[in-house]
Amino acid sequence: MSSTTRIGYEVSHDEQQSVEEFEAVEEPELRPSVAQEIDAKVDGIAPGTVSRGMSLEDEERMVAREWEVRRTRVRWDRRQDSDREVRTRSVVEDVNAKRRHEIGKRAASVDRWADPDIDDPRVQLSRVQLGEVNRQAARLAGELRGWSRGAISRRLAERVVDGVEMLDAVVAVYDELTECGGQVIPISRVEQVDEYEVDIEGVVSVLWEPSCAAIRQVGLLEDQTGRIKFTSWRKSGQPLVREGERVRLRAVAKNWYEGRCSVALTGKTLVSFPGQDRQ
Repeated sequence: MSSTTRIGYEVSHDEQQSVEEFEAVEEPELRPSVAQEIDAKVDGIAPGTVSRGMSLEDEERMVAREWEVRRTRVRWDRRQDSDREVRTRSVVEDVNAKRRHEIGKRAASVDRWADPDIDDPRVQLSRVQLGEVNRQAARLAGELRGWSRGAISRRLAERVVDGVEMLDAVVAVYDELTECGGQVIPISRVEQVDEYEVDIEGVVSVLWEPSCAAIRQVGLLEDQTGRIKFTSWRKSGQPLVREGERVRLRAVAKNWYEGRCSVALTGKTLVSFPGQDRQ
């Protein structure tokens, strides 16, 4: 038995069956190799490559990132030795100078010596007055931490030009600078200063039993001018102190209770022990 193919050739029944069996065989499944999969992933996420397999949002984000990188790196003059950084620094310095000048002008409504256009008060002093101002400033600079002799001499000169006697000017400047932040003040002056946080130093004279679990330590700190109650809260994480120990407390918070002032150690407080080595 035979049959005719589409092109007119006659084939036998056995040949026809062999052709049908060959066509019925499944084609093998083609899978990418590991190297091909890695290359495909790299090509899909690397900047500048074809964004196949990415969503429209991811593709727009990638294009925007590439544009921002090019925009950031390009210099206006296209030179490697561009002076863009120098010009930027100059502009910032000019802006800051103008801002300080404006602030000084506003402050001059309260303190005339804050006016940036006013002459230095030291040039308005006589030679004798200037020599005395410099001598007193050098003496105060040895007692006040964080203040230079030049800054102190200007403060003294301002008061002398305003007509204040030298001795009164020295006392006024000393009191003003000792009450500024960063200066250890006598305990007797804690109530008088306007600052919310103060720095004090003294000897722990008494320690009491805390009245509640939230308090770690409570006692009295004493110096030559007076004594004050201090409280150390557990949440502040401050070290323990002992009776008879000299302690310096920086940035303690002032509290008032029934008309009496006390201080509290907070997380910002810095506790140190002058002249001692803590183990």
